[in-house]
Amino acid sequence: MDGAAIADLFGLGRFRGLSGGPVARGRQGEVWRLDTSDGRWAVKVPFEAASVAGATFQEKACAAGVRAPAVRRTVDGAVSGEDQIRVYEWVELGAPDPLADPELVGATVAAIHRVFVPAEGPAGEWHTAPVGAARWDELIEELRDAPFGGRLAALRDELVALEGWLTPPAAAQTCHRDLWADNVLPTPDGGLCVIDWENSGPADPAQELACVLYEFARTDPGRARALTSAYAAAGGPARLTRTGDFSMLIAQLGHIAALAGERWLRGDARPDAAAWIGEVLDDFHSRERLQRLLGAIRPHGL
Repeated sequence: MDGAAIADLFGLGRFRGLSGGPVARGRQGEVWRLDTSDGRWAVKVPFEAASVAGATFQEKACAAGVRAPAVRRTVDGAVSGEDQIRVYEWVELGAPDPLADPELVGATVAAIHRVFVPAEGPAGEWHTAPVGAARWDELIEELRDAPFGGRLAALRDELVALEGWLTPPAAAQTCHRDLWADNVLPTPDGGLCVIDWENSGPADPAQELACVLYEFARTDPGRARALTSAYAAAGGPARLTRTGDFSMLIAQLGHIAALAGERWLRGDARPDAAAWIGEVLDDFHSRERLQRLLGAIRPHGL
């Protein structure tokens, strides 16, 4: 990592220092801290190639008032440099908090959804398609001796039944598609900042709102009503009315569990793979839980 070269490429002023290693690491990339005469910057190194569309959507959201790190383009106007390196405004952020103020979460997501960018292409299987009964059966058999194998097997029928709820996006537009608590982070002044826009793409805002509802409300009907009421009051366009609205949640969590299982089988960082699948299995999104969430907000017309 050549901090001076990055500073020159992105027009960040004179190089002063680069962190000795990543200061943050997620599923999609790692972040280094860069100091220059113009300030402090977050240098992100994606693990996979990221599209320009996510950066463009992030820029539009920032311009509309959504709190997110500003995208810094190269001196030639490109989104990324060598090895897909990207640079963002440095923002001080707190730890992920699924118990963040639900009204603030709802208003934040509404602000994102009000930034209408037409969808380009299909939503993608990760967000819409089932893992499928046959693949679940294969994985359960292959993972029977894994420490989480018994829990996965016990949930087999529920995983398949949940996938029976999947419905195609009804009104697709460009969405963030990764609004978990890891990416909707508290700031020192009590606000929320949305990060990691590289996964942005076509999705149904209602299906994205359902993911947010589950992440930040879980089994609490009061939080569910506060979040969706604040979303509607802030002009959010989506409404949750049917079980199919949980399609993105079901598809994403299903694929996360399947991918984590496959990584375990390959021997790729097994403790990390076990922790990743544990995020799904330990606090499971059963049909009963999702129906209760939907029931909690229905009396309010949301």
